[in-house]
Amino acid sequence: MVDGNQRFIDGTTLHYKFYPHGDTKDIQDQEPFAIVLGCSDSRVPIETIFDQSFGDLFIIRIAGNIVAPSQMGSIEFAISKFKTSLVVVLGHSNCGAISATIDECINKTHLSNSLYSITDRIKPSILPLIDSGLSNHELTHKAVETNIINSVKQLQANHQLLKGLSKIIN
Repeated sequence: MVDGNQRFIDGTTLHYKFYPHGDTKDIQDQEPFAIVLGCSDSRVPIETIFDQSFGDLFIIRIAGNIVAPSQMGSIEFAISKFKTSLVVVLGHSNCGAISATIDECINKTHLSNSLYSITDRIKPSILPLIDSGLSNHELTHKAVETNIINSVKQLQANHQLLKGLSKIIN
């Protein structure tokens, strides 16, 4: 990682070219046009999938893209500090947090208290789907969608600035 960071500083990255117009020393301020609450999954590099560069997105990552107090605080910070008005809740296919929660609900898998702090916030999206007759793949896909919708509703319910601003797009 140290070598990779040095290549980034030198503008010689192997995988991504983030700064076609200059080097990182030119970035002094951030002016994100969107806040993205996304999953921690390493297969979902948010700047890359939206073709954005540094400073364009205010990204908050947590397993299962859940809304917990620290994520809510981060969103409020970005709205207040940067006047960012677009908030995106980003879910993804094959989400490990969703799968772990499904496994916990169906098989009564025992998890650590730290993991329960995540799965307990995802369960309301999954419990109504458990006896729906969906295949495991369909259940996981539907749970990801439902979890996104529930996260958006939690954001709207917990922050005056977010009420009425959401548009859910699949």
